[in-house]
Amino acid sequence: MIIYEFKVKGKDRQYRAIDDAIRTSQFIQNKCLRYWMDNKGTSLNRYDLNKHCAVLAAEFPFADELNSMARQSAAERAWSAIARFYDNCKKKIKGKKGFPRFKKHCRSVEYKTSGWKFSNTRKAITFSDKKGIGTLKLKGTYDLNYYNIKQIKRVRLVRRADGYYAQFAIDVDIKVETRPTKEMVGIDLGLKYFIADDKGNVEQSPQFYRKSEKQLNRANRKKSKKYDPKKKKAKQPQSTNYHKARNRYARKHLRVSRQRKEYCKRVAYSVIQSNDLVAYEDLNVKGLVRHRHLAKSISDAGWSTFRSWLEYFGHKYGKVTVAVPPHNTSQNCSSCGQKVKKSLSTRTHVCPHCGFVADRDVNAAINILKLGLSTVGHTGTSRRRDLPSWAIGANLSSNGESMNQESSRL
Repeated sequence: MIIYEFKVKGKDRQYRAIDDAIRTSQFIQNKCLRYWMDNKGTSLNRYDLNKHCAVLAAEFPFADELNSMARQSAAERAWSAIARFYDNCKKKIKGKKGFPRFKKHCRSVEYKTSGWKFSNTRKAITFSDKKGIGTLKLKGTYDLNYYNIKQIKRVRLVRRADGYYAQFAIDVDIKVETRPTKEMVGIDLGLKYFIADDKGNVEQSPQFYRKSEKQLNRANRKKSKKYDPKKKKAKQPQSTNYHKARNRYARKHLRVSRQRKEYCKRVAYSVIQSNDLVAYEDLNVKGLVRHRHLAKSISDAGWSTFRSWLEYFGHKYGKVTVAVPPHNTSQNCSSCGQKVKKSLSTRTHVCPHCGFVADRDVNAAINILKLGLSTVGHTGTSRRRDLPSWAIGANLSSNGESMNQESSRL
């Protein structure tokens, strides 16, 4: 499953219709979640939620205006959260199990195989439900004529700070045959260096958020000055200037996230093209960002994004990706194997037993490669999940970004 994304062009009334469709999808998703909560003791399944969509359409006229398969997609989103909660309970994951929550700010609506139609050139798409979206022009570099209509399994309309986008989830074999390079690499992810390999090569961390932090803080202050708390108490809408400042602030954050994503994508592509086996740490990023002193730097590094692209390109080009446990990879000496304790501020590994001296991250990368070569069985995926997100379909993150959307340059 691959994702092609286009920016859509339309009139203001069409954008308002898209917003209405997104709100309706959010309403159905929350109603299905409430239906599950009210019938938690019964044997409720995903098909019961799909049937409940028809009940909602008969009860609420605005829900009936949305395409029937789009209503089912909203119910499937609710069920995916429920199923994830059940899986976490069965696996007895420590801490919170991720109990499903009601959605307050949805940014996308998803259609399946009905409710939309391409133009003859496939440069425009028409939505035929009663929401009144109509025909939207598609602005992008991809050619959809290469694929059969039956291969397009999902069409999403996504709202972002800089406009509206259409995403097409296409069912296609993404594997590409390549010549073996007969090379292997161990990668250590860090904050000083984005990655360091076992050969001593390092990639500097770009720190996109740190470089844009002053602009972001300035835009946030301007937004806050235009906010009127009295209007919130009186349940009145904020001023137009506030919403303009809010949009400018959101566009700056969107730019930083896109910079980070493209950087992670380019580095992952380069690593996969240069090696036949890639070993990397199975980091618990969700737990690491709880560190109050390093949370901002870890989030700015984009380790999870880099890993997702590394696994995706590894699957696409037939390369082996191995996730190894990160325990003591920085502490153990890669030459003699003895444990040499060091704090985070100690950047050079000096072994008192064998005299081996190397950069801390390079020493860890050598240990990671050794663990990767000794690992048998589970490769390419995390200990906390059975399959990567791209392998089970095209999943949307909370901000409407698809995890396996490729750039036209790759």
